[in-house]
Amino acid sequence: MVDPVAESLLEYRKLFPSLEDCVHLISHSLGCVPAQAKEDLGVFFDLWQTKSITAWSDWLPEVDRAAERIAKIISADAGTVIMHQNVSGIMSVLASCLEYTPERNKVVYEALQFPTVSYVWQAEQRRGAQCVLVPSKDGITIDTDAMCAAIDEHTLVVPISHVVFSSAYIQDVKKIVARAKEVGAHVILDCYQSIGTVPLDVIDLGVSFACGGSVKYVCGGPGAAWLYVRKDLIEQFSPRVTGWFGNEAPFAFTMPDQSYADNVWRFMGGTPAIAALYQSRAGQKIIGDIGVRKIREKSLAMTQLCIDWVDELGMKLNSPRPAEQRGGSVVFDFVGAADVCRELNRRKYFCDHRPTAGIRIAPHFYTKPSEIELFFGELKKIRSGAGR
Repeated sequence: MVDPVAESLLEYRKLFPSLEDCVHLISHSLGCVPAQAKEDLGVFFDLWQTKSITAWSDWLPEVDRAAERIAKIISADAGTVIMHQNVSGIMSVLASCLEYTPERNKVVYEALQFPTVSYVWQAEQRRGAQCVLVPSKDGITIDTDAMCAAIDEHTLVVPISHVVFSSAYIQDVKKIVARAKEVGAHVILDCYQSIGTVPLDVIDLGVSFACGGSVKYVCGGPGAAWLYVRKDLIEQFSPRVTGWFGNEAPFAFTMPDQSYADNVWRFMGGTPAIAALYQSRAGQKIIGDIGVRKIREKSLAMTQLCIDWVDELGMKLNSPRPAEQRGGSVVFDFVGAADVCRELNRRKYFCDHRPTAGIRIAPHFYTKPSEIELFFGELKKIRSGAGR
């Protein structure tokens, strides 16, 4: 049974009218759109239409307001979050802060890392980095001891996922951070698969940097990614990947060298994507108002219902069974899973499929328990060839 307190979160379902036309179990990839997002984008448009160039006096403060909304969700200090467009760009900015020497050039991360992050760090080998990927024995989890063993005195940075995208495995971040601190390395925590569904306290975790976005459980759509920089590190780094909004006085148009801002804006690059900040505002507010601990309570109950169905139908579970190791999604596989996924999506039972992992589904705070039954019932029909 789903806890009554968690069930009360269905009150927020009315803010997502599109849920009435589908079964939306894809929040690990694209959160459902709040109706308010359309109105908020209208505000952006109206400002553009009525104020022209002077709209920037309204638009630029939205960068800080969005950062404040994210800081609330991840329990960050004020002034330690800056908005960006995507994690790929954020990782590139952070990589550009670093210098590699023969004595300290190792980049350690899990072999189950999201590909775009790996691409950035593999490219750093052109500048002298040495990438070390810690393998997974089962394709689901990463052995924390193996991760810590790979981090040594030659390690410069450890860019890891909080929750592994292909299995929903939650890494033991505190233990990894403790090991990194022993040898003077920095941990960059990719929170894309945790923000909005797993409680986050970046200060308690002790990471040097954290990043993520609003596309998934935060229900904000693409373009509103964020970067957290630990307060004591903000002025220690000067990214090579930079732009005029990273300058101490962007509209002074000083030349030729960069004069970095003395706050977290120094990690900003070029002109921010303002429309995405208006678009993401509603989802960020909703998650902040509910509180992720309540969302987590419901998520654990709902993902367990999914696992029960996976077991009942004899499919292979590719997510952790222990609740404390499991993020917000459930991954399972069977012969023909990719084709079944495509048909489910055609019928508006939204999910996705990842090679070597299988079908991924993620109930969220707005999901009805009955929708899980509907989803697996439809999956059974498709597998049996019925209802075509």
